[in-house]
Amino acid sequence: MDYSSQLALSYYKTIATLNEDHKVYLVQHQDTQEIFVKKILSVYNTNVYKELSEHPVCGTPRIIEFYEENHQLTLIETFVSGQSLEHLIKTTRPGISDIIHYTIKLCEILCRLHNMQPPIIHRDIKPSNIIITEYNNVVLLDFNAAKYYAEDSNRDTVLLGTKGYAAPEQYGFGSSSPQTDIYAVGILLKELTSTLPEVPQELVRIIEKCIEFKPSDRYETVAELKAALENNISKKPVEQTTTFSFRDFLFPGFRTGTVWKMILATPTYLFIFWLSLSLEVKDTYGSQLWVQRIACLMMFLSIIFATCNYLNIQDILPLCKNKYLVIRYLGVLLLDFILAAIIMMLMVILLLFLE
Repeated sequence: MDYSSQLALSYYKTIATLNEDHKVYLVQHQDTQEIFVKKILSVYNTNVYKELSEHPVCGTPRIIEFYEENHQLTLIETFVSGQSLEHLIKTTRPGISDIIHYTIKLCEILCRLHNMQPPIIHRDIKPSNIIITEYNNVVLLDFNAAKYYAEDSNRDTVLLGTKGYAAPEQYGFGSSSPQTDIYAVGILLKELTSTLPEVPQELVRIIEKCIEFKPSDRYETVAELKAALENNISKKPVEQTTTFSFRDFLFPGFRTGTVWKMILATPTYLFIFWLSLSLEVKDTYGSQLWVQRIACLMMFLSIIFATCNYLNIQDILPLCKNKYLVIRYLGVLLLDFILAAIIMMLMVILLLFLE
């Protein structure tokens, strides 16, 4: 590593250890104060990371810096805030609609990777490598097992991937291809649906086709798999709806059980309640004053709930789910305005009634 690389890395100060065994750390840039993730990899494909750095793929972390020295790759990438799909499976048990949504979003990411020239095969798709953000979007992590797809390759030379999710060809029965990732998506779907009371037969057939032993018997492309999910599942009436657990009804900041979020949320909510319920309005007393105080509290909470997608409230406004970040933000602002207008209207009606 040359001097300029060492200097660039020195700007990133480690503030937390995310996974000591895998050498994954949370770092902060000393000039911008932005938070990033630092990884030190011993198994990797430099060309894959170079390609992702030069041509970022939507739905994957942005590669900020990477340096290779002594057969190790030091990687700086954007920090993705959210919960792993592994955590969601254990805590909330996603319903059929969420399962289909997550899988279709994952297929869209894989389509972008497989359409690159040459195609990039992820080869390590599993719940812990998939992050669900607070806007219910999907982000695919960890490309240390990824490789370029080569049509003339007969078999993989290195066994990489995770037992249970790795396709047969990753064990020496052939070469990794787009069908390798399709196999892992099938296993992922099988795990996600294992807690459902009943799995739709269309989805069972899709899973079975994904996990065929021979790659040629699986879907030819991820786009074909995505189309099967959309045509056979998402456009049909869904008998089961997403179920909510007790944790889902907790206020934002407490739903994930993350300590630092709860520490920040507690004084924030206490301040909002104190500020709203101690509000004084000139020449206003009694029940009319309390109506305005409660309306003020409701406005504060509605902003938090809309921004944090409390109980999937953003589903009522399609703009909040737009694939473009700017439009999503505008959608959330519009939702805040709509909720505030509704609260104001109810307050005025109550005040008129109390006069």
